[in-house]
Parts: sequence; C-alpha cells; structure tokens
Amino acid sequence: MKVKNSRLDAIRLILSTQEIGSQEELLSVLAQEGFKLTQATLSRDLHQLRVVKTVGLQGRYRYVLTRPHHHRHESTKQDDVRPVAAQQDNSGFMSIKFSGNMAVIRTKPSYAGTLAYHIDNHDFPEILGTIAGDDTVMLVVAEDATRNAVLRALRSIIPNI
Repeated sequence: MKVKNSRLDAIRLILSTQEIGSQEELLSVLAQEGFKLTQATLSRDLHQLRVVKTVGLQGRYRYVLTRPHHHRHESTKQDDVRPVAAQQDNSGFMSIKFSGNMAVIRTKPSYAGTLAYHIDNHDFPEILGTIAGDDTVMLVVAEDATRNAVLRALRSIIPNI
C-alpha cells in the first residue's frame, strides 16, 4: 500500500505542477520518477483521484485534479457529501454577478471546472447548466428562479458565496 500511496502522491504533484494531456505522457513522467505501472493501473489511479480531462489555456487537453491541493490519500463517503469548500479548504470562489437569466462566477485559476462539475451534479432546479473555463463559470439560470434562490442553492456547495 505504501507504493500505491507514494504513486498517488506523485500523480497529485505532477498534475498540480505540469500540464499533462494524455495517460501516455503521465506514464512517461511517472517512469522518470521511478514508478513503473501499466496504463490500466494508471487509469484506476486517475479514477480514484477523481482526475478529469479539461481544456487548458492554450486549447490543449490536460488532466486536472477535481480536488486541488487535497492531500489526504483516500476519500470517504462522508467526504463526498461535504461542500466543495470543505473538501478543498478553499472553493476558489471569488465573485458572482447576474445578468438576466445568466450568472458569471469568477474563481481562482484552475478551480472553475471543478466547481462547474459540482454544480451540474447537484441538479439544482434553479440552474439549467454551466459552462466553465479556467477561472470562470457561466450559469444558465431557470426563468422562474430568483437570484436569491440561486444563491441559496449554491451555498450548499460554496458556503462563502
């Protein structure tokens, strides 16, 4: 288990500091660090770490951690139901502004994709969907939803909103 935990820590560090666009590229970097593993093992590790593929600033695909700066080795069911901010020690949330039936959330760099993922997976009736960049999330708000209702819904995953 020690080898696996070391490997998971290495993957976290690599994905936090480098733009990695493919599993082959990540396998190569891990090999340079002394980790020898198969693509299937890497795939399982990425799933366990909840790594997602997103588009980087240059339009190139890259892997990102859905829990930036999260240093515990394993998540528990209890972790999964806590707000995003509690899981990450900081949700990355900066501000929210509304215009008509849309809202724009500004986040710290690299947080927008994770935040949009959590918003979409909560199926809030007030929010029809999201589009995320690196530090911006656009929300499409349901026509009958008030701004206060949207803020109340979002507060369940972004307590400091």
